[in-house]
Amino acid sequence: MARMDGEKMLTSDGVFEEFWEGFRFPDYFGWNWNALLDCLRDLHWRPADRYLTVISNSGRLLSGAPDEREIFFKTLHRVAMEWANPHGKPGGKGVPFNLLLFCDSEEVEGLRGDVERCITV
Repeated sequence: MARMDGEKMLTSDGVFEEFWEGFRFPDYFGWNWNALLDCLRDLHWRPADRYLTVISNSGRLLSGAPDEREIFFKTLHRVAMEWANPHGKPGGKGVPFNLLLFCDSEEVEGLRGDVERCITV
């Protein structure tokens, strides 16, 4: 499990810092969205039968950067879908990769809408 704080994720650099610390990314992490995607799809240095990312204060997550917020949710959705695909995984089983967002009650609907817009195919 990786715990993060949306208050520290106001910018993309803040997001990368929290994920770098939370998942103990290798030194070659490139500090951009493609590098985040690549590292989260691999995680060979942190093998597990499931992954959980918990973000507190998630209403603040990239709150001033809606385009970056969309990239964030699309990236995490793609990662989750790839981990869920059993092809090429040990034992032929998918691996759950979940994101748990905690926010204030008045932020729930807006956050839900943002997530749903980003993961709708």
